[in-house]
Amino acid sequence: MRVIVVGAGIVGLCTAWHLARGGAEVLVLDGQAPGTGASAGNAGAISAGSVAPLAMPGVLKQVPQMLLDPDGALHLPARYALRAAPWLLRFVASARPARVAAIAEALAGLLFGAMEQHRLILAEEGALDLIRETGQLYLYRDRAQYAKDAGGWVLRQQHGMRVEFLEGLPAIQALEPDIRGDYQLGLFIPDQGSSVNPLRQAQVVARGVERLGGTIRQAAVTALATEGGRVTGAMTAAGLEPADRVVLAAGAWSARLLAPLGIKVPLESQRGYHVMLPEAGITLQRPVVPADRKAFISPMEHGLRLAGTVEFGGLEHPPTPRRAELLLRDLAMAFPQARTEGMREFWMGHRPCLPDSLPVLGPVARWPGLWCAFGHGHLGLTGSAPTGAILAQAMLGPAPNLDLAPFAVERFG
Repeated sequence: MRVIVVGAGIVGLCTAWHLARGGAEVLVLDGQAPGTGASAGNAGAISAGSVAPLAMPGVLKQVPQMLLDPDGALHLPARYALRAAPWLLRFVASARPARVAAIAEALAGLLFGAMEQHRLILAEEGALDLIRETGQLYLYRDRAQYAKDAGGWVLRQQHGMRVEFLEGLPAIQALEPDIRGDYQLGLFIPDQGSSVNPLRQAQVVARGVERLGGTIRQAAVTALATEGGRVTGAMTAAGLEPADRVVLAAGAWSARLLAPLGIKVPLESQRGYHVMLPEAGITLQRPVVPADRKAFISPMEHGLRLAGTVEFGGLEHPPTPRRAELLLRDLAMAFPQARTEGMREFWMGHRPCLPDSLPVLGPVARWPGLWCAFGHGHLGLTGSAPTGAILAQAMLGPAPNLDLAPFAVERFG
């Protein structure tokens, strides 16, 4: 089977890796070098237990703050409010308790064993040093602040996440001695992990695709090719690349390639930022997440990464430097002694987010030959390895245990 994977982000690369390993003839097409988009700039968290969707009951109360607070963790600029309104309506609708429970169930099935799936790929590529399995630590100022997030934590625990509560700053510092600030409650998640270099991890998977006989070509896909009611390949500036199957894994740009086929997907870019500090002067063993604005402070092999925030703004608007600068304030709240001299230029990337927090995975009923693997939102790195394994099984056999129906593109009508 000849398969084209459109997109060389971490999701597309893991899918290509498993397809090539399963015997398919694989061609990966992307206008950028492998792993250089959101796959390179994320916080590095591998969070298999993160099954709580972004839209939880009560989210409607937060929408006015999104519109009014430019420094909030989730910001919607006034210039983009009308454009984002249909997405936000779907987002609020997905916060119904019954829908939240169904979403969490689907995510739990997709992300189950995510760390093992990452370990499988990296072990075969001789790069297990890329992942650190030392857990993650969330910080709350008090129980009242924690209460705002309690519903999500209960949902995670119901799906098997192990949480250890650390009462008081001394208990928190016993785990991470450099933490300062007024934090009196820590939630230690021992079974989560992280990548010490997401870009290098994507590059390792890309080399693995080629080692297994696949091809990666830096060429932008301009359209999906069709004939006789099915998808038959991909168009680039060089012409048609034919294929038996096409996997669309183009992240935040996926909806644009689907639109000419009559498929409308409510896909938004939740623009995320990071700042790298090569010499911060503090030592961390794991990602630390102050609950104030949910920024991740992640130790990496090339420095300390401050990552997070959500900004609506589409794919064309330029970055907002202040969104990155706010991450330095997040750092100072938990680590006032950290050094910020020598700060590298900030980064902004596009998280492909759907209003129900579920990615689009599996075959497209109306267009035989077309498969989807996009929209993982804040869980792109986490979900990449299990997504690749599941799609390869669904395409090549044996059939995976996971029911792909909750992830179908048809759920949007």
